[in-house]
Amino acid sequence: MNVTDESWQRLLKLATARSCPSGSTLLRQGDPPTHVLALATGRVKIVRSSAEGDDLVLAVRGPGEILGDYSVLGQDDRSATVIAIEPCTTYAIPADRFLAFVRTSGLEADLLRHAMARIRESEAWRAELAALPARTRLARTLLRFGAGPSGAIGLDQTEIAGATGLARSTAAGELAYLREHGIVTTARRRVVITDPDALRHLARSIPPNV
Repeated sequence: MNVTDESWQRLLKLATARSCPSGSTLLRQGDPPTHVLALATGRVKIVRSSAEGDDLVLAVRGPGEILGDYSVLGQDDRSATVIAIEPCTTYAIPADRFLAFVRTSGLEADLLRHAMARIRESEAWRAELAALPARTRLARTLLRFGAGPSGAIGLDQTEIAGATGLARSTAAGELAYLREHGIVTTARRRVVITDPDALRHLARSIPPNV
C-alpha cells in the first residue's frame, strides 16, 4: 500500500530505521501478524509457497510500500514471504500502533480500495498472460517486475519462469533469444535489461492469430 507523503512521514515516526541486506527475509509466510514494514529504500519480492513446496513470485515492490498490512488488518497469519532483492531500509511498526495510525488517519477506505485494486490487478494479469505467446509473456513479465538502478530484475530464471507461467526450459530459450539480440544479459541468478525500448516493443508485439 502507498500513502500520502504526509501520512508516510507520520508513519515512519512510529519506528526506527533498520538496514536489511540483499537476500534477507523480511516477513515469513505463516508467521503471526505482529507488525508491518514501511519500505523506505530498496526493492523486495513477494513469494508464496505452495503445500507442495513450490515457490511463486507474486510481485516486486519498491520504496513507499507498506508490507504486511493485509495480515495485520485481517488478523491472519502472513500469506506470503517478503525477501530483499537488494539492500533495503525498512521501518517496523507494531501491529497495535499501525492499527491506531489507520484509524486516526482515516485510511480504512483507502486500504480497502487498495486491496481490491491489487486483487483485480492480479486477476487481469493472469488472464492476460494466458492468451499471449511465450516471448510476449516473458517481455511483459520482465517489464512488470521492473529493474533496479543497475537494470537488474533481481530474480533468477526459475522465478521468472514461474511468474510467467512457462516451463523453465521455455523461459530459458526465450531469455536466450533476448540475450542474443542484446535486450538482456544473464548470469547466475541475475537478469539485466540492457535495451528497455526493444523489450517494450516485444511486449506490444502480438501475432495476428493470438
